[in-house]
Amino acid sequence: MSQLDSNWSFVDDNKVTPKGFLFAGISAGLKASKKKDLALIFAPEGSVFTGMFTQSIVRASCVDICEERIKTTSGFVRAILINSGQANACTGNLGIQHFQIATGKIAELLGIKEEEVLMCSTGVIGVPIQINDLVKNLPNLVSDLKGNNIQNAAEAILTTDLTLKKVSIETIIQGRKIKISGFAKGSGMIYPNMATMLAFLTCDAGIKKEEWDKMIAIAVKKSFNAISVDGETSTNDSFIGINAGEKIEKRFFPIIQQGIDIVCQNLAKNIARDGEGANCLLEVLVQGAKNIDDAIKLAKSICNSALVKTAIHGCDPNWGRIISAAGNSGVKFNLNHVDLYIGNAQILENGKLNKYDPQKVTDYIKSRMNGRYLVDDIVKIMINLKSGEYKGTAWGCDLSKKYVEINSEYTT
Repeated sequence: MSQLDSNWSFVDDNKVTPKGFLFAGISAGLKASKKKDLALIFAPEGSVFTGMFTQSIVRASCVDICEERIKTTSGFVRAILINSGQANACTGNLGIQHFQIATGKIAELLGIKEEEVLMCSTGVIGVPIQINDLVKNLPNLVSDLKGNNIQNAAEAILTTDLTLKKVSIETIIQGRKIKISGFAKGSGMIYPNMATMLAFLTCDAGIKKEEWDKMIAIAVKKSFNAISVDGETSTNDSFIGINAGEKIEKRFFPIIQQGIDIVCQNLAKNIARDGEGANCLLEVLVQGAKNIDDAIKLAKSICNSALVKTAIHGCDPNWGRIISAAGNSGVKFNLNHVDLYIGNAQILENGKLNKYDPQKVTDYIKSRMNGRYLVDDIVKIMINLKSGEYKGTAWGCDLSKKYVEINSEYTT
């Protein structure tokens, strides 16, 4: 267990997960690789669900149906079935039928109502689910349900990901342990406007729907909606947060919010870090903004710039690309007030070029390109606009030849 700079501590999710939640993940033969491809989350009775979904107008039918079921049940859902390998997007009525068949069967096996089951899919757009293989393996999936089984579920939702993305934390409130766990997938097609991104969060502190909705929206703004791998929003992006358990007093909500933020930001950064073909995590902090929306918007503009991303990949200290991306963000600021840093090197001071050693900046970026998930694999950029009191952070990654290779051969 490691201590965070907060009320929360990281815990081993093979031993500790939110009370009452069950997880499963198996191979149902949906992927040619025969890797795990079918996951299930089963929540306690009385659980409260909140979902945030892709803002693309081209959406998989599962997204629309999930959104509708959360609305019609007032968030009182019980299960999420997740398949990888086929996005089941742009598949017309067949996609809807497959959703209904799958959720109806899993509801029967779990002894709950069909409208209490959500379904999320990820994979190749335009390819329907291999529904016979899926349905045939649902009893095996239910048999795999266990409390401390996030590992299997997290493995089963991956596509082009190279690494698992999961995290669990806990704290003590009024003598009771509160736990929050989350897992996600995403590597390419990442620019959530709530990339092909799926993420799920469970919490064993009971919170009413109205307050839970607010908490999840706040966390998503500062995490999944603050990352970019390639500027591409998917048809299937979904984030679902679930709480269940003994009700917690409102005065402790800030602590719960802090925990949700930690889990969401951890998962979001790992999605950006695992960007297809990426070698490092890019972190852009904008300070001195007029509001948090402006700060995140400008930071995302820099993370999303192909010119910035290729410069980072080439370890090129081309600060002009950074400031140009800031100017294209749509956020108004006065360049004559702006400070710009790459790592510890100050490039601009009040909009004027500062004395710095370009080679040291190159060496700094190179030192961060040693591989993913190292302590020092983060290239940090900071801009102070000096226009206000707000700050925001966004995350991205470098853009490499490997990204082109992966995506030019995605379906072949």
